[in-house]
Amino acid sequence: QVQLRESGGGLVQAGGSLRLSCAASGLTFRISAMGWFRQAPGKQREFVAAISGSGTSTYYSDSAKGRFTVSRDNAKNTVYLQMNGLRPEDTAVYSCAAVRGSWTGGDMDYWGKGTLVTVSG
Repeated sequence: QVQLRESGGGLVQAGGSLRLSCAASGLTFRISAMGWFRQAPGKQREFVAAISGSGTSTYYSDSAKGRFTVSRDNAKNTVYLQMNGLRPEDTAVYSCAAVRGSWTGGDMDYWGKGTLVTVSG
């Protein structure tokens, strides 16, 4: 059974930083692309960042570029999202997701329950 467990959310002031983690189990992590998505209250879920299984390729939304960094540690089956320069509009539930093999922008196969990030302004 695949499990994705996020941690690291919380309350931060605008301009601050947070590092989210997502621990994965039940899948061959090193060949699974991983992604971060977020959903703000009353809005649709949106893509934030993704990383290939090897970690050599990364992808970002326009809002995340230059502020967020996605990385992974395949020895720990964990993917991270370092978020700097946070803004009130970054407030959302952040979820990690996994897909077997490469991600081409389509649906992910597995989802975590999410962690809440609140940015006060």
